[in-house]
Amino acid sequence: MDAKKYTKQFILPPVRCMDWAEKTMVEKAPVWCSVDLRDGNQALVEPMSLETKVEFFNLLVEIGFKEIEVGFPAASETEYDFLRALIERGLIPDDVTIQVLTQAREHIIKKTFEAIRGAKNVIVHVYNSTSVAQREQVFRKSREEIRKIAVDGARLLRDLTEQAGADYRFEYSPESFTGTEPEYALEVCNAVLDVWQPSADRKAIINLPATVENAMPHVYAQQIEYLHKNLKYRENVVLSLHPHNDRGSGVASAEFGLLAGADRVEGTLFGNGERTGNCDVVTLAMNMYSQGVDPGLDFSNMPYVASLYQTYTDMRISPRQPYAGELVFAAFSGSHQDAIAKGMRFREETHRTVWDVPYLPIDPKDVGREYDSDVIRINSQSGKGGVGYILEHAYGLKLPARMKEAVSYAVKHESDVLHKELKAEEIFGVFGKRFLSPRSVFSLGEVHYRQENGITATVQVVEGEKKTVVEATGNGRLDAVSNALKKHFGVQFNLTGYEQHALSSGSFAQAISYLGVETKERICWGAGENSDITLASVQALVSALNNLLSA
Repeated sequence: MDAKKYTKQFILPPVRCMDWAEKTMVEKAPVWCSVDLRDGNQALVEPMSLETKVEFFNLLVEIGFKEIEVGFPAASETEYDFLRALIERGLIPDDVTIQVLTQAREHIIKKTFEAIRGAKNVIVHVYNSTSVAQREQVFRKSREEIRKIAVDGARLLRDLTEQAGADYRFEYSPESFTGTEPEYALEVCNAVLDVWQPSADRKAIINLPATVENAMPHVYAQQIEYLHKNLKYRENVVLSLHPHNDRGSGVASAEFGLLAGADRVEGTLFGNGERTGNCDVVTLAMNMYSQGVDPGLDFSNMPYVASLYQTYTDMRISPRQPYAGELVFAAFSGSHQDAIAKGMRFREETHRTVWDVPYLPIDPKDVGREYDSDVIRINSQSGKGGVGYILEHAYGLKLPARMKEAVSYAVKHESDVLHKELKAEEIFGVFGKRFLSPRSVFSLGEVHYRQENGITATVQVVEGEKKTVVEATGNGRLDAVSNALKKHFGVQFNLTGYEQHALSSGSFAQAISYLGVETKERICWGAGENSDITLASVQALVSALNNLLSA
């Protein structure tokens, strides 16, 4: 590798343009334009079929896009036929504007105008390359010659629109803008605007693409701010961004560009597009949402959008893709799980309306995800907070604080042995096997109580085929049974952590009890479930003592 053969390919504005740096967030949603059906589609190994593109178009409309670039109709018959299908089938809603792309070349522009006949709301997007590298290496034309291509293209769009008696809107892109001298890009854009003479009721779009991302986002922001401040007819111009992601900063470039004065963003779902892709509209929109700004796009059922996107494009979404990936809300770490569980409990206790749960930048439910299956996920690295959260929210079990640790160790051991993540039902299975119905040393047969110097319990202890009756007195039924079992097994322990609660409501409500039996060496836990709270408590004692005796 030889880094010395590379140098910067961007050009800063001739004056300082840093007002954007004083701002801290994007405070309103831009105009969104999806370029999935053009820029995204042309990047696919196998471009979408006509009918698949129709379905994708419908999805984009459902999400809320009001401007959709449907293709480059002069590029191929498939592109042309797709556009005609949208128009002739009446698939374009009245409040949606389609956008078509064309090079600033006469025969391509004329073919494009053939394709859009009959459409109600259309943006005709014309472009030509203006960068130093393109002028010198590809076109070998002067600045004046390149500007003339842009102006001639703009003039033809105007004339053909007038001939058609239509009210098409116009968009111009100095392609490879980031590699163009900002003052020269301004000169070309202003020359185009002089042809179009935009007005308040018919604004023009000037789109400034990072066709190849060649600088840090703050450089792009300075370039955008320069044109924002110096464009002619600025009040009648929609300043648009089209960032690519070659340096991995497409979203950041869009955010900085919006701070710098842009009004509109062109991008794709999940960042699909040429090379490393386009600006990811999903991430950009959800970033705004996470700071209290309504993006105007509906991603409330993100799994649905993601599934259709993958079906249409045959592309896969990374499990770490922001807001949409399978694992983006998942917490396996014990400390993270504990913090999330406590944050969720705090919200419930305080009726908090503002979202600020640790480790969760947004509420997963806002994008169609579930806390139990998508957030708290259990493997051998998980902790007591996560295990406790799953058991509480999936099964209504409110474990004593000290018991959670024992249960989590049992669950983690199971995950470690199986070398896999455990689902909620598997976690409950471990709880049942280890704490509700543990390996049996003994069980209880009949138990009778009488009030005599407190409570006396007569207990039948069953050990295999052997049955023994033991009697003992205590200050309550549970204490009496406990004393009977101490006498029988010759073991001393104290009851600790006793808690109980209802699992259901009504006259036949199930109750669950938890308790620990503690010796000098260890503490073992058990649980019991029954409609009778006393029986539930005794069952918990039996489970805990079985765990102690079999340890």
